[in-house]
Amino acid sequence: MSERGAHPTDTAEPLARGGRTDAATEAFLAHRNLLFTVAYEMLGSAADAEDVLQESWLRWAGVDLDTVLDRRAYLIRITTRQALKRLRTLGRRKESYVGPWLPEPLLTTPDVAEDVELADSVSMAMLLVLETLGPTERAVFVLREVFELDYDEIAEAVGKSPAAVRQIAHRARAHVAARRPREVVSPAETRDALEAFQQAVDTGELQRLLDILAPDVVLLTDGGGRKLAALEPVVGAGQVAQVLHRLAPAASLRPAQVNGHPALIIRIGGRLDTVMAVRVEGGLITGLYAVRNPEKLSYVQRETTVSR
Repeated sequence: MSERGAHPTDTAEPLARGGRTDAATEAFLAHRNLLFTVAYEMLGSAADAEDVLQESWLRWAGVDLDTVLDRRAYLIRITTRQALKRLRTLGRRKESYVGPWLPEPLLTTPDVAEDVELADSVSMAMLLVLETLGPTERAVFVLREVFELDYDEIAEAVGKSPAAVRQIAHRARAHVAARRPREVVSPAETRDALEAFQQAVDTGELQRLLDILAPDVVLLTDGGGRKLAALEPVVGAGQVAQVLHRLAPAASLRPAQVNGHPALIIRIGGRLDTVMAVRVEGGLITGLYAVRNPEKLSYVQRETTVSR
């Protein structure tokens, strides 16, 4: 695992060979953002995605490039295999996690929001849906639905036959479709809801909070046992509003682009405390995802590029 809390690296450090850039390095760096995105969507953890890239580089550096017909596909295959190994380890780690586990938020570049499919695929809501898939199903879904790889390429990456991959893809699509938000919400709608939410928190007016929250809103707080957080989901506008109302006097809220969508960064006493993403439907907030675990907040210190 990467050291948590450390500033993200660009994975270029181990690629230098006496200051010389060779063909393997050039190919890896050319596809680095894509490979990071593949790993991140499979893992929901930026730090673990960086570890996967380090491991993938070590394997790529030993490959005879003369035998590689499609370097992009080969790199995706290596990254997927390493991510699958890491995903199984993460599964065991999550079993002992204190309280709800939420994906590690990313401060993303503005252009991510312009690619609606990419923004949807890295959103907090979608990453939580992907958590309900098994490792192989998740890999197949991500590679097929997000990165549009053909079944033969995916089969090579996950060690299954193309026919089996087609069946897995069909099951995964149905599983995700049944759980993903049914309503397509524009960034403008989300920003409007967030602005109303921020004003309600800033003013401390409980009724204004209740007015923007859906009756069945769910608040998930991830403290990882290191920060105060609810150990179970908080459900219902009244309960959620009470929790947020207590936050108001000390909190400073700032809008940001997180995982391709408008979100809020919350500081208390000038220090980064929480990243809060939202799910909006019908103009009301139906889901709040509050990441407080300090080990998960290093990737909101600077923008991260994700790419298809």
